[in-house]
Amino acid sequence: MDRMFRVLAFWTGIFAVMFYAGDMMEAAFLSLAQTAFFLAIGYLKLSERMYVYIFFSYLTVFMIGFTYYSSFILVPSFGSH
Repeated sequence: MDRMFRVLAFWTGIFAVMFYAGDMMEAAFLSLAQTAFFLAIGYLKLSERMYVYIFFSYLTVFMIGFTYYSSFILVPSFGSH
């Protein structure tokens, strides 16, 4: 299970580089923070149950943050700048 967190770190690192290349700095820094989080967790050598608890906690925090952002902060538009 620790390897899966390192795989998540790899893919969020790829997203960070792509966001940076696309000049989307906020998303790049957020992805870089997620990369550091997943990489740090991946090397802790915890039990599989603890890894599952951490992953479900991460998903819960993500969904709460995404719902808050999309409900209260996001201005609906269809591609117009």
